[in-house]
This record gives sequence, structure tokens and C-alpha cells, in this order.
Amino acid sequence: MTGKADLFDVHRLRLTETAAPRLSPEEQEARDRAWAGAVQANPALFDGPVVACTGVEWETPHSLVLSWTRVTYRHYALRLVPGATALPSLFVNVVQPTGDGRMLVVRMSPSTSAPGRWQLPGGCVEPPGDHEPMDEAALRRNAARELAEEIGVDAAPEDLTLWAVTRGEDRSIGLVFLAPPRPAPLLQESFAALVAAEQAAGREPELDRITLIGSAAELSDLDGPHADYLEPVVRRCTRTVHGVAGPP
Repeated sequence: MTGKADLFDVHRLRLTETAAPRLSPEEQEARDRAWAGAVQANPALFDGPVVACTGVEWETPHSLVLSWTRVTYRHYALRLVPGATALPSLFVNVVQPTGDGRMLVVRMSPSTSAPGRWQLPGGCVEPPGDHEPMDEAALRRNAARELAEEIGVDAAPEDLTLWAVTRGEDRSIGLVFLAPPRPAPLLQESFAALVAAEQAAGREPELDRITLIGSAAELSDLDGPHADYLEPVVRRCTRTVHGVAGPP
């Protein structure tokens, strides 16, 4: 299990685009070598566009300003370069509760960048198109798309509510959205249908397993690594479900 992330109660987000960091020719060469090695080890990796976090600032105790920039997944190969520093990633994920007080957790497939890791449905934030704003509505659309692509569940972006923000040990920022409760059988059937469709098309699904848990104590029953934010999110979700007041 990985270390524990910080969890913040955030009610409002403001996002500001900044310039991408400049790398020296030596840093670029080292990054590209590290990326080539990572792709050789896992050919499923791709160098698509992604958003990185360049700054975090509190306006009020519950209002956060996030500065972001456009990079590609290759940028994070800097984490493998001694002495280099990659920007923190910016990702969205979804707390999907069930009507009986449990919540969905998922496990990454062997072909992904985090094989076997338990986490919430979600993924890295993709940059907006030309002339499109990066705002909370765009993040909700990202989160809804991840839920559909990974679980096979369609959620209207406007039905997702910003629920918390996490900051991991590597400074990565996670934006956690809460979805409306869904019946457990629906989630299981939707995921099974998605996996069957992906396999029929000759593709490996991004997730290889899902399960429903009702407390943080049940995380110890999940073999393999856990995302650093998972335990504090589950603990807060449990308090919310049972109506226990208190800070995250």
C-alpha cells in the first residue's frame, strides 16, 4: 500500500492556464530516453495530451486556484530521471456510491501505467480544445467520460458534484466528484458488458476488476497497491453515508 494523501474540502475551483516549463536540451534528451525505455517495457503507453499542475493557491479556506499547463504523458518520464523534477499531475476521479451505503473501487489492468493498483474510477485531465475554457464544467465532463469509459456507466456531467480535492505524496492533485447512487447490480452488469465488448474488439480493458466496499477497514482485503488518496476518500465517504459530521 502506498502512503496517504491529504484531503481537502473544496467548494469552489478557479483554473488558470500557464506556460509549459522549458527544459534544457540535456533534460529533454534524458526525458526522451526514459520515455523510450518505459514504452519498450509497456508498449501500451501513449504520448497523448494531458494537463499538469503548475501551482496551487488558496483564496479562502474552501476556494482553490489551480494553475495548469499543457504537456504530454512523456513529460512524466522526468520522474525516472535522477535530479529532474516533473510537474504534478492533475486528475479527476469519481466516488460512485450504491444505495446500500457502499462505494465502487477499481483495479488497473496489467497493461496500464499502474498495473494492479486499486483506486477510484478516473484518470488524468485532458486539455480543452481551442477556444474552450478549462473550468469546473470541463472537469465534470472529464469525470463523466472516465466513468463511461472505465465502468460503462453514463452519467450526466451536471449530476456530478465537486466533493473533495486530494494532494498526493508526489504533489499530484486529484479532483474528486460525487456521482448519484446507483444499484450495485447495475454497476456490476455495466462493467461486465464493457469488458466483454472490449475483449470482443481485441482490446484489453483499462480495468480488470471492480468491487464494492463499505468501510476503510475493507481496503486491507484488496491485494495489491492502493492509490495514496484511496483510504482518506473512503473514510470520508463512510462518514458522509452514516451522517457523521466533522472535517475530512
